[in-house]
Order: sequence, then C-alpha cells, then structure tokens
Amino acid sequence: FVPLSGWYGDNMLEPSTKMPWFKGWQVERKEGKAEGKCLIEALDAILPPARPTDKDLRLPLQDVYKIGDIGTVPVGRVETGVLKPGTIVVFAPANITTEVKSVEMHHEALSEAVPGDNVGFNVKNVSVKELRRGYVAGDSKNNPPKGAADFTAQVIVLNHPGQISNGYTPVLDCHTAHIACKFAEIKEKVDRRSGKSTEENPKSIKSGDAAIVNLVPSKPLCVEAFQEFPPLGR
Repeated sequence: FVPLSGWYGDNMLEPSTKMPWFKGWQVERKEGKAEGKCLIEALDAILPPARPTDKDLRLPLQDVYKIGDIGTVPVGRVETGVLKPGTIVVFAPANITTEVKSVEMHHEALSEAVPGDNVGFNVKNVSVKELRRGYVAGDSKNNPPKGAADFTAQVIVLNHPGQISNGYTPVLDCHTAHIACKFAEIKEKVDRRSGKSTEENPKSIKSGDAAIVNLVPSKPLCVEAFQEFPPLGR
C-alpha cells in the first residue's frame, strides 16, 4: 500500500512531508526484504518475471517482409524458448523448414533472442509468398510446432444474440492467427468460476455460459495446449 497524490506529485519520487502518519511499506519474500516510502521505490522493488527460455521455441509471425539485398524477413515476438542465428526453424502449419541467417532487434544484430523480444530474422531460400501472419516458427529438432486438425477449448460466451449450437463457425483469434473455426461438438457446459461440469452434451449455449467445445479450423492452424505454451493456447 503506497498513499500518493498524482495531482500534486506527493510521495511519488520522494517521501512526502504531508503524511507523517505513513511509516512506509515493506514486503518480505525469499529474495530478501524490501521496504520504502514512495512509489518509485515500490516500482523498483518489483521482481521481473522469469522468462520461459527453458521451453521449446515458439515465435508467432506478425508480418513478413522482403528487404532488398537481405531477402525474406519474418517478424514476430519470441513467446518461449531462444532464437539464435544458425537455428534450423520450421514454420507451422505449412511445415516449411529453413535456416535462420541472422536475428535483429531495432536494427541491431542479436546473438540470441529471448521471450519478449520483438525481432526480425532473415531466412534462406523461402519467398515472402510462402509465409504469412499467423504461422508459428519453432526449432525443427526440438518439439517443433504443428498444425492442429482439431482441438478442445474452453469457450465463454460474453455477449451473443440467440443460441449457439454445433456447426456455428466464428472467426478465432489465437496468437497472431485469425481463422474461422467450427463448433464441431459442444461437449459440456461448465461453471465459469470452478470449471466443474454442469451439463453433458448440451444442445446449445447462450450469453453468460461457459462450455468445453471441440473446434475444427477451416484452414490449417497452429495451436498449443495452454498448460504447455500459454501464449499459443488462448
């Protein structure tokens, strides 16, 4: 808890003299004890989250460019794993394999890109027309990404006029992909908070309902289990 006034700038960058009742904040954790009085100290005390570098590489493409003298440059954010020049990557779901020649971020060459980095990387012998937004790059030798013929998802209907039943085909946004997916089978209705099943094989679902649904993409789509790769499973 940090009392402050953004309007007057009290207790933001340096301790305020106008709140003698406030003795400061403190937090104890296994990394050690942190304490202070003002907002900037509280922000400095936040520990950065661990980056999932130990997982296999997943990099959803945001765009693909053709740059003169360099060639084809896919662009995207590393979600998990590490991307290095020389890696043999595969692009799912098209299953195109190629070598990464170089990796750049903000026009600077990188020896490796880690989760959170927005990078462009130059690939050999692949044309711009073969790659597109929504494809996912991964290491061809370590658990490469693949297209999914179908997948099971938890769906929450926030606002929808009328009922939704099997056969309904909305457009799904998963990571950078944007693909129509068909409700092949509504398996069960579940409680939104607890996730417990409330009805097996319902005929339809409506606004406010949550359900476990088997979805079939209309075009190849790369999607992963939320437990393994959260950014590619929501």
